[in-house]
Amino acid sequence: MATWLKLSPHTHTGKHAPHEQTSYIVLALLLFAVGVILSFYTVNAADLTWTRPLPAGGSIGITGTMPGKPPTTGATINTPTDGQRLTTSPIEITGTCPPNTLVEIFRNDIFAGSTICDEKGQYIITVDLLSGANSFIARVYDTLNQAGPDSNKVTVYFDFSAPTAGGIRSLDSGVAPMIIVTDAVYRGIFPDKEMSMPINILGGVPPYAINVLWGDTKNNLYSRADNQEFRAAHIYAKPGIYQVAIQATDSQGRVAFLTVAAIVNGQPDPVAAAETTKNTPLLLALWPLYTAAVTTVISFWLGEKRERHALAARGQLLTP
Repeated sequence: MATWLKLSPHTHTGKHAPHEQTSYIVLALLLFAVGVILSFYTVNAADLTWTRPLPAGGSIGITGTMPGKPPTTGATINTPTDGQRLTTSPIEITGTCPPNTLVEIFRNDIFAGSTICDEKGQYIITVDLLSGANSFIARVYDTLNQAGPDSNKVTVYFDFSAPTAGGIRSLDSGVAPMIIVTDAVYRGIFPDKEMSMPINILGGVPPYAINVLWGDTKNNLYSRADNQEFRAAHIYAKPGIYQVAIQATDSQGRVAFLTVAAIVNGQPDPVAAAETTKNTPLLLALWPLYTAAVTTVISFWLGEKRERHALAARGQLLTP
């Protein structure tokens, strides 16, 4: 048999193996680097999993938002000014507000329209006027629909002494006021899903013509023989914030105007959620392996120190 194939027992000399054969410093650095990478991977995967949940078969997924404090700063009404007398309707109301909140306008304690406060902390909204006194306040709402404090109260007076632009008569005191009523705001709508908006017309003289501009260059015309509630439906193709404008005209040429905000959410990405979920078993396997590797290195290091201490105590430890 060839000499290099012959097996023979190794003679123990009691000498301490050279340190470079077991470099614990290098091993510790490698384990630390692997731990950092694994931790970063785990944190990112966890964030994606929670923001894009994908329940297992037969389970029910529940997501929610923890309530916070309602807005502490309210909106202001800068124009029109208190006590102003006007002869045209509708008018624009402008003011300041906490950025990215929803601003709702109330006229004589009745909802008159809503819009989103822009990033500069300003808003502008078009509302119609009733004949006589119109008292306006603005109120802000956060994403959880929590209301902030009311704005300053502004009262203006609409003097019906001349027809409005285009020769269309607005409301006058001789006929019951005509008002459009609908929900204040639409949240949580998704693209390619139908949004159904209930519309009520109070007052005026039927029949009515209603034009709904959806804010995405599309509109719908409706003809109503009475003032019973009906629903206008629309499908948005893209996410975003849209200003829906509703104008109603009765048989006497009187008009009512209302604008509301429609918030269309982005559609969740099921593919990304599925891929994130597939990574979970891999993480469950890698962490135990990493822990075992760290434990093994520490055990060998402690064992070597203990053996050296024991040999030194017996006077058997020799230097190379």
